[in-house]
Amino acid sequence: MDLGMPALLELDGAEPCAVLCRELRLRFIELNLNLPAYQPGEADVPSLRSIAEKYGIYYTIHMDENLNPWDLNPRVAEAYRQAAEEAIGLAHALEAPVLTMHLPAGVYFTLPEGRSYLFARCRDRYLHAAEAFRDRCTAALAGTGTVLCVENTGGFQPFQREALELLLESPAFGLTLDAGHSHAAGGVDKPLMTSDRLRHMHLHDARGRRDHLALGTGEVDWPKYLSLAEERHCRVVLETKTAAALRQSADALRAAGELT
Repeated sequence: MDLGMPALLELDGAEPCAVLCRELRLRFIELNLNLPAYQPGEADVPSLRSIAEKYGIYYTIHMDENLNPWDLNPRVAEAYRQAAEEAIGLAHALEAPVLTMHLPAGVYFTLPEGRSYLFARCRDRYLHAAEAFRDRCTAALAGTGTVLCVENTGGFQPFQREALELLLESPAFGLTLDAGHSHAAGGVDKPLMTSDRLRHMHLHDARGRRDHLALGTGEVDWPKYLSLAEERHCRVVLETKTAAALRQSADALRAAGELT
């Protein structure tokens, strides 16, 4: 079970992240493609590979959180599909074993009876787009050794669950379980996210609906999640947003005998 860290906004570039990664005796950095330095076309692949070799680490990748390849505007959707293919190309160039993406719920209208999601109203069109995205990514991932994992966020809507089932028909797709998100959402997606398709994990503490806290500062039974990760051979990202919180999480793991 490899433990890693996210690329942090407060650290300027991959090398300072790699210095901290090695200092904390973690194994990998999860690059965030929302950050300009890591976006396909702008990322300096030779430099990233050199940094990985210098510090004895490797990378996983978190795709752009805005990625919405089933947008109802076909031109917008196509741009996102191309962005996904470029991210897969970057993962291949960096030999990243895992890509993680969110499953967007899309636009909704607030009506007197509650939220009305456009993807639910356009269900057939939405699910057809999910199938097309699955097939296109499956082709792009062929031979790379990389798996594209869907992360839970605030609780899947029924139409999102249908789309996820379609994506998981391909062995190129898997699941990234976010323990803090699961806690904040009341555990509604936990049975689905702990299925045999689990490949990756984001671990952080949470209190109520506040998440991305350092381990040991909230309400999450994180040792149980670590046991699950070890059982399923998952990599685990200590997904806090600051270096201070990351150090605190590493200290909590050492105190529990999970990090030497």
